[in-house]
Amino acid sequence: MALANTGERFGYYTMLAIFVLFLQANFNFSPATAGSIYGGFLALVYFLPVVGGILADKFGFGRMVTLGIVIMFIGYLLMAMPLGKDTIAIIAMFAALVLISLGTGFFKGNLQVMVGNLYDAPEYASRRDAAFSIFYMAINIGAMFAPSAAVWVMEWAQRTFGVSETDAYHYAFGVACVSLIVSMAIYYGFRSTFRHTEINTAPAKSDKAGEASDGAHHGVSDKDRIVALCLVFAVVIFFWMAFHQNGLTLTFFARDYVVESVSGVVGMEFDVINLVLVIFIVYALFSLFQSKTSRGKGISAGVIVLCIAGLVWQYMTLPDSVSVSAPIFQQFNPCFVVALTPVSMAIFGWLAKTGREPSAPRKIAYGMLVAGVAYVLMCVASIGLPTPEQITDPAIAASDYRVSPNWLVSTYLILTFGELLLSPMGISFVSKVAPVKYKGLMMGGWFAATAVGNYLTSVAAWLWGLPVWIVWAVLIALCLVAALFMFSIMKRLERVC
Repeated sequence: MALANTGERFGYYTMLAIFVLFLQANFNFSPATAGSIYGGFLALVYFLPVVGGILADKFGFGRMVTLGIVIMFIGYLLMAMPLGKDTIAIIAMFAALVLISLGTGFFKGNLQVMVGNLYDAPEYASRRDAAFSIFYMAINIGAMFAPSAAVWVMEWAQRTFGVSETDAYHYAFGVACVSLIVSMAIYYGFRSTFRHTEINTAPAKSDKAGEASDGAHHGVSDKDRIVALCLVFAVVIFFWMAFHQNGLTLTFFARDYVVESVSGVVGMEFDVINLVLVIFIVYALFSLFQSKTSRGKGISAGVIVLCIAGLVWQYMTLPDSVSVSAPIFQQFNPCFVVALTPVSMAIFGWLAKTGREPSAPRKIAYGMLVAGVAYVLMCVASIGLPTPEQITDPAIAASDYRVSPNWLVSTYLILTFGELLLSPMGISFVSKVAPVKYKGLMMGGWFAATAVGNYLTSVAAWLWGLPVWIVWAVLIALCLVAALFMFSIMKRLERVC
């Protein structure tokens, strides 16, 4: 299931890496208009799992997953068609966005419910959090390669076919079609191993006796659990509002305020091969220290040496100047997720053994604080920069105002820490706390909260025109308020865990 989601997410993030830039390049939309379309699209992507969850509770999770892949494929195919810049092209684009959103709504949430169903048995229940962390890491493997794929396909199309930049975007959108075919093949190729999770295991009757039995299983009523989940949903809205600026204002910042070329070690950051080698080193280090045999340690050490040699070779053959494109920055978050997941699992595993592991709600609250810290870094990077309107002045545009890409890379690193605290733990919390017969609906509720947060990303785009540091300050304030609220209701949330 994780690999099937990897394929689907690869296509989705290939599109998302260039989507806002496409809106401005092809249709000449303003940042506010592009931001509203971006936020509205993401809102639909994460709200429609509510519909998908309701239907899955009635018809089964597996059917909705299959239907979702088919609908998404049609949507991406429509995006891949170069229809120009007129009204028909705009209508076709919106139709494609609706189809992609609807298909994702049927696919994404229900697949995650199926993952949770694998761990409903008491003997597997303790592995649920770790399983969702691994599942989340697998998603990000697809997302990690997506920005590079988008940029590479666009450059290839321009070199090979001599198409313009606006036409090249459609070739990149076509990558999503191919990735969905792969996703479908993986899903059906391994379906026999998880087919039992495709059907809702809730009792057929939802009478009061059934509700009381389900509530007694956890020592609290269904009502208390649903209320606790809704409170968490309200808080995470503000995390996603801040986090999903990666495809919006953080992309604007990368395009307009970051230097356009780098050299040396910094230049190595923008080749996904180097990032993969670093990830292999991280995993090999874990294997080196955890392996109980000399053969295992030897293999791990060999992998580390080979990866270091590969990095040295990459550095020696590095061009004098490496181009920095705005979409490529979106590879850093999924890369950090993949690299840091074993680190976070090791830390929480050690805390669990010592009896000090924070509860899932407490991890979510910490994640909100960490997101705020990430935007403090952006505030520092943005002090003294000209406004987005001022950089259109030729005199200012020619000045040396652009900043190091490491400000953005570091921001993505900190945001990833927050994401690892909040997102997989939040999904696990929903899977664990939701009443059995409402699992699909409650997982849909998680995505509905994400949808509201995603739509509110457009608020930052509306502010794009003020001094840039003000945009980040607004996000900091919202993250802090949400974290304080979460801590204020912590006892109530922990009671249902």
